[in-house]
Amino acid sequence: METVSTDSLKEHLMSTDAEFRELAREHGTYEARLSQLASLAYPSDEEQIEETTLKKKKLALKDQMQSIMLRHQTTANTAH
Repeated sequence: METVSTDSLKEHLMSTDAEFRELAREHGTYEARLSQLASLAYPSDEEQIEETTLKKKKLALKDQMQSIMLRHQTTANTAH
């Protein structure tokens, strides 16, 4: 049941929160590039560094998105 609530919250924030929407867009961009890098049979040293860097950036974005979701949930719960 928690997943449904989380999914609906994400959908709501995607349509109402510009910051969340931009973070999600950037997260998707990193995910796409990581998929490209993961498909390489023999990534160069630079590509391996890029992969590590993107994973860290993607995780930071996810943390920011989670923070926005938590803030929104807290605000919604105190409003009820």
